[in-house]
Amino acid sequence: MTSVWENLTIDARDPARLARWWAEALGYQVVAERPDEVEIRKSADRLPGLIFVPVPDGKERKNRLHLDLRPADQEAEVERLVDMGARHVDVGQGDVEWTVLSDPEGNEFCVLREREE
Repeated sequence: MTSVWENLTIDARDPARLARWWAEALGYQVVAERPDEVEIRKSADRLPGLIFVPVPDGKERKNRLHLDLRPADQEAEVERLVDMGARHVDVGQGDVEWTVLSDPEGNEFCVLREREE
């Protein structure tokens, strides 16, 4: 017997704001919004989703888990995400082919190069 990945839960100081930011970044939609959580998915019937839950404190350390995004055009996507409020961050990655950004609450994620055929 195996499990099915249903959601990734993300702590947030402002779950609704961060959920909407990620929904725009990923082309997802808000499928549920309650005071204690906001869930986004590609569509209401598609898993996995991202759930944003409230926490009173801010992020203090590098994430132990992060999303990797693979756009069709890395440079254009990095520019779009930065225009939306993402920031370039250095987590000790050195000279690599991906770009490390953080969302508006400081959660790191990577924007990978285009997949080679």
